[in-house]
Amino acid sequence: MRRTIVIAPFAALAFAAAAAPAGATNECRGLQICVPVAGPWVVAPASGVEFQLSCPKRFVVGGLDAELSDRAIDVNFAGGLGSPVNPGITTSGAAVFLGRFVGRRVDGASFRPHIGCIPASGAGQRTPTAVQVFKPGAPAVRVVEELAVSSGTRRLTAACGRGRRFVRATHAIGFYTFAPPPAALIASVHVQQTVRGGRVRLVVHAGTAFRGAPAVSAIVQIDLVCAVGT
Repeated sequence: MRRTIVIAPFAALAFAAAAAPAGATNECRGLQICVPVAGPWVVAPASGVEFQLSCPKRFVVGGLDAELSDRAIDVNFAGGLGSPVNPGITTSGAAVFLGRFVGRRVDGASFRPHIGCIPASGAGQRTPTAVQVFKPGAPAVRVVEELAVSSGTRRLTAACGRGRRFVRATHAIGFYTFAPPPAALIASVHVQQTVRGGRVRLVVHAGTAFRGAPAVSAIVQIDLVCAVGT
């Protein structure tokens, strides 16, 4: 699956702030040249969430890790088909993390994704491993946009664009905080997602608990899967 990334200006600032060394995480372990990139604390509901974290230009994902606010959070990532399993084949310049809280009680569960980015030069080329009727290809792209959360109500609309067909959309709430965000802060951000005519609209409302934490930077990421040429 190819990925098209469209990131708002706020995301670029948050990305720069998050690209600091990643403490006790292991996304760069065993990699001689590695740029660690940390994402926000992503809210992980029982229904599951997807969040895309990107490397700088001309880098690909060489390692992954995550911090969890609760042991009952299941986190993995979407990898590409190909052989050998390798950066540039299994991964690209971005990683899509899949998180889900599987515990008995959801009380502000969140995870912070980390990626270790290595230079793209020398990365392997995608080689499908199985041939039946068709070889695995790239029939879909991801369109990702982010909205900075502020007190009150904000709106974001996204679409696949010309020549692409909308398949599905998800959204994720992320907090750029040092520690996992408290449950009251998470509950203060409400997102309503609607789809009409292939256009996805988000209405984001940040309540009183968010107004009481002016130092907190938060985003809502929308992730569209769009079919190409089908």
